[in-house]
Amino acid sequence: MGRLVHFEIHVNDMERAKTFYGEVFGWTFQDWSEYAGLPYFGAVTGDENEPGVNGALMQRQGPSPEQNQPLNGFSCTMGVENYDAAEAKILECGGKVALPKYALPGMAWQGYYLDTEGNIFGIHQPDANAK
Repeated sequence: MGRLVHFEIHVNDMERAKTFYGEVFGWTFQDWSEYAGLPYFGAVTGDENEPGVNGALMQRQGPSPEQNQPLNGFSCTMGVENYDAAEAKILECGGKVALPKYALPGMAWQGYYLDTEGNIFGIHQPDANAK
């Protein structure tokens, strides 16, 4: 089985992206640029004793995603404890709403956002009372 073990987020401005993901989700970063041969920062997304996947921010090698176009790649979704607080932090740190909060009835709250680099990501708060 091919289990997801790593992700990469392509960015234009490494410091801006590190600040965004660090402030919004509490991620920390390790400089792996020497190994990658380009600006590349490993992203520690949580406690290694909890389920989840670590990844990296890497310097974008081509054009940024165009606005108002459908997603044509992978989208990562982060679990959050409080949807509204997470959304407020995303917007405060320069993110934008791509698809507003909606209910997955009886399961969770979900929504999608643009990071400071134009990438789409989701947030997901489990809630059996969502409707």
